[in-house]
Amino acid sequence: MSNEREVSDRLDAVAYRVVRVLVRLLLWLFYRRIDVVGRERIPASGGVIIAANHHNSVVDAMLIIVTVPRAVTVLANAPLFRHPLVGPPLHLLGAVPVRRRAEAGDDPRKNEEMFAAAIEALRAGGVILIFPEGRTQPQPILLPLRTGAARLALGAERAMGGAGRVTLLPVGMVFHDPGTFRSASVQITIGGPIETADLTAAHRDRPEDAVRAITARLTESIGAQIVEAQDQYSLELLAVLERAWWQEAAPRGEPEPRPGEAAEYALAWKQRVMRAGRYLAAREPHRVAALRRKIEVYRGHLDEVGIASDQLGLPYKPGLVLSYVATNMLWLALGLPLACWGIVSHAAPYWLTGQIVKRLGRTSEEEATDKMAVGLVFYPVLWAIEGWLVWRLAGRGALLLFIVLIVPSGLLALVWRERLGRFIRQARAFFWFLTDRGLHRRLLDERRALVGEVRDLADRVPPEVLGSDRASDVR
Repeated sequence: MSNEREVSDRLDAVAYRVVRVLVRLLLWLFYRRIDVVGRERIPASGGVIIAANHHNSVVDAMLIIVTVPRAVTVLANAPLFRHPLVGPPLHLLGAVPVRRRAEAGDDPRKNEEMFAAAIEALRAGGVILIFPEGRTQPQPILLPLRTGAARLALGAERAMGGAGRVTLLPVGMVFHDPGTFRSASVQITIGGPIETADLTAAHRDRPEDAVRAITARLTESIGAQIVEAQDQYSLELLAVLERAWWQEAAPRGEPEPRPGEAAEYALAWKQRVMRAGRYLAAREPHRVAALRRKIEVYRGHLDEVGIASDQLGLPYKPGLVLSYVATNMLWLALGLPLACWGIVSHAAPYWLTGQIVKRLGRTSEEEATDKMAVGLVFYPVLWAIEGWLVWRLAGRGALLLFIVLIVPSGLLALVWRERLGRFIRQARAFFWFLTDRGLHRRLLDERRALVGEVRDLADRVPPEVLGSDRASDVR
């Protein structure tokens, strides 16, 4: 019996690793950038409950799985296990179904089984992932947390004979353009462990009070790892303002954060700006609205020229421009044949995936999940059809070449198209700056004035609101 159990555990471990590799590949293909802050805070051993915000459906769990170096048991919404594309990977990952009250009905044992399985995993030193908001939603806010994470932590500690045996770890995810292929990016911030022993001891005879106290502390901790805004558009404007701020930091003689600290500094900066914005909106709403309009106008001017804010600081000297143009044209020319083949051979699955996802009519937070799931099915199917056509029309040699090149050509096509896009944007900027000699200076002046307005507004905010020593230092 023990041998059978050992074989089963090994097979489960292999299945988990295979799914994790596939998940890592899908995320690498879909996301332009994934930043992780605080990975060192994940304990190397012992029971861990990871409690994260939930904005992007199944993709949220995928991101945690590839971020955490240990095997993660996901507590997932029960209907997902019946999904024809999502369900099988969840089973292979050893995920545990969670039933909402409407689904559990009058049978409390259904979720009691979930708690028992999760506690057993924690007792064995495993890692549990839970989304305490209870549902996914697209807006960058933290919904009121349910008490499941706190109950799980208390239940595991009781089962293990004392407080402090399980680590409760808050995780925040901040997304940019989460549903768009090769435009999406995310910052994952892992906070410090949440202390629960003091709350457990203080409410030893009143476990419900302990649950509420731990949930309140967890709410504060997750909130400290994210940037809350009224909608994704506001986050996009905040990103424009952030880039302008840092690009004006050097001329002001202020040091930029070191490369390894940039993501953490950016998160803290955005949080302070949002706190200041909420403070000022209640007192000077007209100035906050005016600043928002200025950011929109500045962003519109950049979009019209076709450049990003950081490109304004580049020296547009004739020699550098010619070198840039020559280097990129050579690279694009050399990659053109294989990139064209990659684009042609992947056009049908790319188009079909997009059409099917549109017809599914799902909510925006499910868009990335749907694209990955549908693409995972239709890309191989259409590759097989294309391979069959190549074999029928050109023979075995051509089929072998098709098989060898199908994946590399697709990857090169992605890189080639992105580089072409950057080159076109820069070429457009060169054109604008050559035909309108004062444009570069006007955009720089506009950026400087925008940052100056932010500094003036920051001076009107008490330091305790900003969480900074100087009211003018919104960093």
